[in-house]
Amino acid sequence: MTEQDFGRVAVLFGGCSAERDISLQSGQAVLEALRQCGVDAHPFDTGERPLAALADEQFDRAYIALHGRFGEDGTVQGALELMRIPYTGSGVMASALAMDKWRTKLLWQAVGVDSPRSILLTEHSDFEKVAQTLGLPLIVKPAREGSTIGLSKINRVEDVAAAYHLAAEHDALVLAEEYIAGTELTAAILGDTALPLVRIEVAGELYDYEAKYLSDATRYFCPCGLPEEQISLIQAQALQAYQTLGCEGWGRIDLILSQDGRFYFLEANTSPGMTSHSLVPMAAKAAGIDFKELVLRILSLSHVG
Repeated sequence: MTEQDFGRVAVLFGGCSAERDISLQSGQAVLEALRQCGVDAHPFDTGERPLAALADEQFDRAYIALHGRFGEDGTVQGALELMRIPYTGSGVMASALAMDKWRTKLLWQAVGVDSPRSILLTEHSDFEKVAQTLGLPLIVKPAREGSTIGLSKINRVEDVAAAYHLAAEHDALVLAEEYIAGTELTAAILGDTALPLVRIEVAGELYDYEAKYLSDATRYFCPCGLPEEQISLIQAQALQAYQTLGCEGWGRIDLILSQDGRFYFLEANTSPGMTSHSLVPMAAKAAGIDFKELVLRILSLSHVG
């Protein structure tokens, strides 16, 4: 496709999720890249404008640069399907599943994709028993949030209740998860190809919101430095994890390589960040794909249905 074939493109960003600020940055970067490529691209903040305006203003395509709820969870995708406007990334079902870390785990377990053990929490849960079952330390997090929002690493049984209530402020579905010590990795996927893995080293204990978006102390390595045979194995299973959820277009699978050499998949991201700290552009660059080419490729994979 040529740049003119894309027609009038809306870059959807902002929104009303807890990740709005990051989405604004992603959307601006995507918008500038598309315009530099000659695409007739326009900003569209879904937190400030009704989606119906996309049809009223006769947009031909939508580039989704939204993160979190009401953008990455199938809701916007469903609206675009009804309007018959082709959009980037995964469809309704895959977006909804990937946003739900608990149901993602259930599907992955069914096909043999390893993920840390977990237990759903409620205010009536026996937190001491949960800690005994999963071991300490453990992770408590909202099941349907991104960017580690509401996430806690717990070292003491008496802190589980407070971590639950923090996570519950963001989501009614809260997950306690086994903590796996090891190396943070991410596998970016473009089309049906796994890009070079990115290895992440953080200054603190967790690759949390601050480490992802604010800290200059977080270090990224791409190529990741692992043996090629191990990289190929991880990439193949990342593709399996991605395809099991029905994902398409592009995305990112996050995982931990444990100290005993096993790898555990944590979650899938169907609309990853596209900021200066983001991992998909980093992986694409290592594969010889610059940022402008990356956004064009993602846009070329837009679809309805």
